[in-house]
Amino acid sequence: MKRLHVHIAVTDLERSTDFYSTLFATTPSVVKDDYVKWMLDDPAVNFAISTRAGRDGLDHLGLQVDTDEEVEEIEARLAAANERVAPQRDAACCYAKGNKSWSRDPAGVPWETFHTMADIQMFGSDHQPLDDIEQPAATAGSACCG
Repeated sequence: MKRLHVHIAVTDLERSTDFYSTLFATTPSVVKDDYVKWMLDDPAVNFAISTRAGRDGLDHLGLQVDTDEEVEEIEARLAAANERVAPQRDAACCYAKGNKSWSRDPAGVPWETFHTMADIQMFGSDHQPLDDIEQPAATAGSACCG
């Protein structure tokens, strides 16, 4: 199953956690000092918030997939359409280890396609390889998942 991923950068993690827990009518599945995540089935979304971006608002959108082959399939579709794709393998990011790729939509919104292989104990410091492809100046400087 593919699951939409939304990552929002927030300043007040506690207040935001309360808000989204109320909105989704459930408690988060992951709670860290700087990161909170809900794995929702209705709607099917991996919704995360964190304080690591240094600014509030949408950090990135994405598609969580079940296999590395699905990551590669989406990379191939984007490449076939002449879109820039930045693969990232064995990434440590957002308390998870996985294979992923990054792209930007025409408005400059970062899109992450990822297959999570394992949870890890640290947030991770891998940068978004979007730095390695063209990007609008307004969205430069993102790190990892936020």
